[in-house]
Amino acid sequence: MVLWYVLSVTGVVSTAVLSSPVDVVRAGWEMIASGELPSAIGTSVVRVLYGFLFGSTTAVALALIAGLFRLGEDLVDSSVGMFRTIPFAGLVPLFVVWFGIEETPKIALVALGVGFPLYFNLYGAIRAVDSQLIEAGGILGLNRLGLIRHVILPGSLPGTLVGLRLSLGTAWLALVFAEQLNADAGIGHLMALAQQSFRTDVLIMCLATYASLGMVGDGIVRVLERLLLSWHTSFDGA
Repeated sequence: MVLWYVLSVTGVVSTAVLSSPVDVVRAGWEMIASGELPSAIGTSVVRVLYGFLFGSTTAVALALIAGLFRLGEDLVDSSVGMFRTIPFAGLVPLFVVWFGIEETPKIALVALGVGFPLYFNLYGAIRAVDSQLIEAGGILGLNRLGLIRHVILPGSLPGTLVGLRLSLGTAWLALVFAEQLNADAGIGHLMALAQQSFRTDVLIMCLATYASLGMVGDGIVRVLERLLLSWHTSFDGA
């Protein structure tokens, strides 16, 4: 930040190329005072929440089917792996044809961005549960449902929360692409307007807003980790 400020005020970096930190903060304050930035944040957050809801629900369902059943693995995992290799940003033209240019394609892109990291982490976490724990649960009289509830799902929770953190980060990345689809509101809309007028101060403020919202989501998952994994002993760093 200090280096950025010094390069800006000394003219080494032109303000036409990169606005100074002071200009970025000033632009952010002006957008907050006018209500423009809070309104855009509200619109973008709603899109992410809907996309996260649909994407995470689908991902968890598919991961449970593939992780808990061998037949489910044969039917689901290879197909999901194949679709994972398709860049979700490359689906923008197809989604426009299918869903138009309103909210649906934006939410669908976010859902895709959310779904894949969560699916693979949950699926991998389920398959990584120690088989000896499952055998011990069976010896103690747990039926299949009891094993899933008391052994497999708790054992897969650490990996699931890692996938949740990755999914929330990818959700905002997907939203950047999604809000280029003829958006008339949201942070991406502000960025499109700033690009047209070469307002690098507004562009940087919008990027900082995306990053801040991503950090908030990551912080929420960290709190969940401390609450849900209080029983779990692990290496906390040296």
